[in-house]
Amino acid sequence: MAALQYLRDKAGVFVAGLIGLSLFIFVVSDFFGGSRSQRIRQRKYYEIGQVNGEKIMYQDYEQRIQSLQEIYKLSGTSTFDETMIENMREQTWEQIIRERILDRKYEDLGIGVSTEELDELVFGANPHPVVTQLFTDRQTGIFNRSFLVNFLKSTETDETAKKYWLFFEDQIVNDRLNSKFNNLIGSGLYITSKQAEFENSLLSKSVDLSFMSRNFNTVPDSAVTITSKEINEYYEKHKEGYKRSAQRDIEYVTFDIAPSEDDFRQAEEWIKRIVEEFRNSTEPAQFVNTTSDTRHNGFYYPISEVPEALRDFVQKENRNEVFGPWLEDGSYKIARLIDSGDRPDSVHARHILISPSQVRTLSQARAIADSLVKLIRSGKSFADIARDNSDDQGSANLGGDLGWFKEGQMVVPFNNACFTGKKGEIITAETTFGVHIIEILDLSPKRRKYEVGIIERKVVPGSLTTQKIYAEASRFASMNSTYEKFNQTIAAEKLNKRIATAVTPQQKTLPGLTQPRYLIMALFQAEPGKIILDANQQAVFEISDKYVVAFCTRAVEEGPAPLKEVESDIRFALLKEKKAEKIGSELLSQVNAGKSLSEIAALSGTTVLEATGINFNSYMVQGAGIEPALVAAASVAEQGKIAGPVTGNNGVYLIEVNNVVASVEGDLKTLGDRLKMTYRMRGMYEAYEALRKASHIVDKRYKFY
Repeated sequence: MAALQYLRDKAGVFVAGLIGLSLFIFVVSDFFGGSRSQRIRQRKYYEIGQVNGEKIMYQDYEQRIQSLQEIYKLSGTSTFDETMIENMREQTWEQIIRERILDRKYEDLGIGVSTEELDELVFGANPHPVVTQLFTDRQTGIFNRSFLVNFLKSTETDETAKKYWLFFEDQIVNDRLNSKFNNLIGSGLYITSKQAEFENSLLSKSVDLSFMSRNFNTVPDSAVTITSKEINEYYEKHKEGYKRSAQRDIEYVTFDIAPSEDDFRQAEEWIKRIVEEFRNSTEPAQFVNTTSDTRHNGFYYPISEVPEALRDFVQKENRNEVFGPWLEDGSYKIARLIDSGDRPDSVHARHILISPSQVRTLSQARAIADSLVKLIRSGKSFADIARDNSDDQGSANLGGDLGWFKEGQMVVPFNNACFTGKKGEIITAETTFGVHIIEILDLSPKRRKYEVGIIERKVVPGSLTTQKIYAEASRFASMNSTYEKFNQTIAAEKLNKRIATAVTPQQKTLPGLTQPRYLIMALFQAEPGKIILDANQQAVFEISDKYVVAFCTRAVEEGPAPLKEVESDIRFALLKEKKAEKIGSELLSQVNAGKSLSEIAALSGTTVLEATGINFNSYMVQGAGIEPALVAAASVAEQGKIAGPVTGNNGVYLIEVNNVVASVEGDLKTLGDRLKMTYRMRGMYEAYEALRKASHIVDKRYKFY
């Protein structure tokens, strides 16, 4: 087990680098009974995706997440925030997609990893980076082969260690398969000498040019005719460019779950009842912690930081009196002075932390701390001992120095030890982090401070209030089950209707709502014009401090947008194309008539502009902006001749190269090698992306997350 613990310590962060994390494991009941049609419906319901028509089921997806969560628990990670959960879901999904696409491709290509090859990756002269990462000694930075062997022996008898190792073994095999596939793709890419020569010619010169442009809007729309046939042909040709994700529009009203007058009265009566108990308590801080809705922090504050309502009260320093109750920020409160004293505003201290661990108990940590205190008091350097022994790596390298800090910045036991101690004193304190050896280096001037205990009773909606508001929302939903009635009632009762358009399946926000994900999931199960129902066929959603009744008003399915919805965009694109043809024809006739660039510009009502240092890799042109077509044309244009017309993003251009500046000719072999490396790097990425694009991936995880 010691070997496993070492690996856990080593791999905690490393696992996160390999794949995402998991917290939410939804255990579903057994739905595979009943009729065949019911099973079909249930199977369809739990289908969360497809790759090349092969289904991905919710249960399988969650099982992968659960297995991964176990690996993270073994690595010492027990809690996961929302960001980590999202990363886990996304990365697990991508891993499944990659496996579905590439495993079949590996099989078709004959790519595999033999047992002998895996042994070489683990035990060979050059182990896989996963192995070296896990079994490199943190102190020496040297790969510890004997520990690797001992750990693998432990997997024969330790099921936990075996499960842990198999996870990393899978990562090694998958990485090796991926490397072979990428190398195969890269080996198929080659740069010919002609390609290198062409690339060199593009980079071997830059040009200075003059150019003029004529904007598309110089041709009125009425001068261009666009037929329905042209619109249809353009749509069919560019249909892929009009693909869109699934979207929904939603309209909803909210009913605030707010405390009633009766809730305020009950809270006030409750706090009045405990005034005497608070006054008579011999342990007021403990009484606060067992009674109040908020815990007592135990810090002392100067009068300027005491709540204004309490300042006169605490300055009397009567510890037997209770102030209040008073209402503040939706809570009833009472207060009692627990302590007062002269304390510094800030302290400069250093410390040594001895933490309990898997191999050290708290008693052992205390014993070590006592020994170190004796060494320090005997004259040994505090800073040297901190560097060699402190478990607080953030301050250990600084000799344990924490700098200056104000009261309230540290945990209470540490804070009080520092702010009640004397300059130069060596003291110990225990916190949840372990045993601290503290040396107080300096103190700011002292002033009067107060420790105030405050009992707070938050006014929250009671069950009767909540039931009443729910009944109101439920009545609204039942009386307005059609979209027409919904809007009529909103207008009649002057309710505030909220609207959200183009909501996507993965969206997590809606105006005026906190964490509305459950409502969005239901939205994508609803039909347009219908009231939205939850999984229990209820129309009232509880979202944070609100009840919500909502309608789906529009549904757009994933895929190419219908022609009628993009017709205006197509018309605009065709207008631009036809205007470019018309402008280009006019400019070309003027060039053929022998007119100069400046004469053509004058006829067009514009001026000639200048640009310098343009080559094929230029990003933009001075005076024109981002115009790739203009850059390409200028790079190959013949000096002294008008070239064009060139259709750009903003208009149609004529150009004239005035000067060509030759660059230092590059070495063709070096250039070819660089291009080959670039192609291979692109190939590794683009080969998978091409396979992915052709795999017809369907993602319906929004039904559950």
